[in-house]
Amino acid sequence: MSPYSAPINDIRFALHDVLKADRLFADIGFADATADIIDAVLEEAGRFTTTVLSPLNAIGDEVGCKLDKDTGEVTTAPGFKEAYAQYVEGGWTGLTGAPEAGGQGMPETLGMAVAEMTNSSNLAWSLFPLLSHGAVEALKHYGEDWQKEVFLKPLVAGNWTGTMCLTEPHAGTDLGLLKTRAEPNADGSYSITGTKIFITAGEHDLCENIVHLVLAKLPDAPAGPKGISLFVTPKYKVARDGSVGERNALRCGALEHKMGIHG
Repeated sequence: MSPYSAPINDIRFALHDVLKADRLFADIGFADATADIIDAVLEEAGRFTTTVLSPLNAIGDEVGCKLDKDTGEVTTAPGFKEAYAQYVEGGWTGLTGAPEAGGQGMPETLGMAVAEMTNSSNLAWSLFPLLSHGAVEALKHYGEDWQKEVFLKPLVAGNWTGTMCLTEPHAGTDLGLLKTRAEPNADGSYSITGTKIFITAGEHDLCENIVHLVLAKLPDAPAGPKGISLFVTPKYKVARDGSVGERNALRCGALEHKMGIHG
């Protein structure tokens, strides 16, 4: 594979000379995102992606993930876990996260510039933290108060990652046809039964817990898309006080084999 060198000058040109990003950010409430801060973020992201992520790209493609079918546990390619630990330690998972959830509150535009580098240097690796952002946004806007309190900070910190479990084998992208069912339990939880496919970063060994957002239907749900509900389904059960308990019943049954993203 060709070595990657982060195009810092090109990105700086787009942000500073084309967008006048520091002035734009100040006008929309991101006064802390000054030109110096933007440059510092880009330089460090460039260093990390060029020296840490890029060298792992070939390893991820050659070795890939390994699934233990007896346990449903997935082991990522050599070096991926260590790279993710550096990513978390550097605060990258919370770059654009809300400060009240432990994030740095930087603009999404700057986050996209960093994502351009992570995606280009090692697409397979970059998919593991990818959907955490969507999970955070969904929980922030639609989660119950206790769910926000319990799940947002670990997701923003990168100690947990998030997924979205939508697609099913028989339906493709037609979510109105999904068959996954959620049966209410006496304690207020739900027992979910079904099969999902194409779940990006659905199982891995990079962090402490994986928070799946699962689409399913209640027993009395109307037909079609209007009957769909969304359930927080962590790999390890999480109580309302934030304590992490036993392994949940969900399991990874197979790995998808996609060219270029085997890691």
